[in-house]
Amino acid sequence: MADTQQVDARAERKVAKLAREISAFSRAHGGAEGQVAYIGERGARIVLVGEDGGWGDLVAPSTEIAEKAVEKAGITVHESFDGEFAAKVTTGAYEWKRMAGIQLGG
Repeated sequence: MADTQQVDARAERKVAKLAREISAFSRAHGGAEGQVAYIGERGARIVLVGEDGGWGDLVAPSTEIAEKAVEKAGITVHESFDGEFAAKVTTGAYEWKRMAGIQLGG
């Protein structure tokens, strides 16, 4: 039983830390929306898009922890990263150059 409580306490600390980071992103970008995606054994990716078009992501050790973190942060969560949600992302010169480099083998 002690092992379960230790794991639960660790998970709750991770949820709280992720929620603080999500909230900080939201404050810095005039609000935020997100999407949680399972990425295999590594856990889940939380993609964040700010009202100003800025974006970022966080990785949580599990989908359950990611979902609890976005809920605790109080942001809108989308089922998928497409349509109107994806259109909110603003890409700059760095992203375009990086994407072109990938396409050209760089």
